[in-house]
Amino acid sequence: MNRRLNLSDTFVTFGILVVLLLVFIAEIIMGGSENNSTLLKLGAMNNYTVVVGGQWWRLFTAQFLHIGILHLVSNAIIIYYMGMYMEPLLGHIRFLVIYLLSGVGGNLLSLALGNDFTISAGASTALFGLFGAMTAVGLHNRHNPVIAFLGRQAFALAIINLALDIFMPGIDIQGHIGGLISGFLLAVIIGDSGEKPYNMKWRVLAGAALILYIVLTFRHGMVVTY
Repeated sequence: MNRRLNLSDTFVTFGILVVLLLVFIAEIIMGGSENNSTLLKLGAMNNYTVVVGGQWWRLFTAQFLHIGILHLVSNAIIIYYMGMYMEPLLGHIRFLVIYLLSGVGGNLLSLALGNDFTISAGASTALFGLFGAMTAVGLHNRHNPVIAFLGRQAFALAIINLALDIFMPGIDIQGHIGGLISGFLLAVIIGDSGEKPYNMKWRVLAGAALILYIVLTFRHGMVVTY
């Protein structure tokens, strides 16, 4: 399946990439993308700033910052290729909602299981949300061989990356798992742009699971910090 990233089909993907680049430039200007003070000023997160400082907005903003150029480039490349297929399948608004909320969902699990003072930043929580969402879309469209294959491929990429995370220091594997779970559930809840609607029973169950996930991660995050 050979296609080019078309601006009219995937302008949200382009917009995300532009925002990530502009934020990274701001990091460089303000002191460096690997400077902890700069990262925190621009919206990176750790348990202390979020819970003790009450700065819950960092759960959202942390997904736009990156620690080093390789961190940015590796995430941007995968977002580019995922967006090529997923934005037309989901539609612009669904794609953006899943991307952004998966980033928050991943950061919630990072908050719940992370270290109080370890800084967390990066689009990979949202990126794993795309993996999860594509897995759900592939299952829903399992009779379409192309979409089903893309779903299996996304799930395989998620598993491979999670396995690699175990052996790589400094990787926020909790955030990746949280993003994967959030993206899958969000895709079931809001559906895709296909003709066949998602079964209401599964949408309700996914909604209940997402609420439970938010409650548990939030409560555990508070307990861990204090």
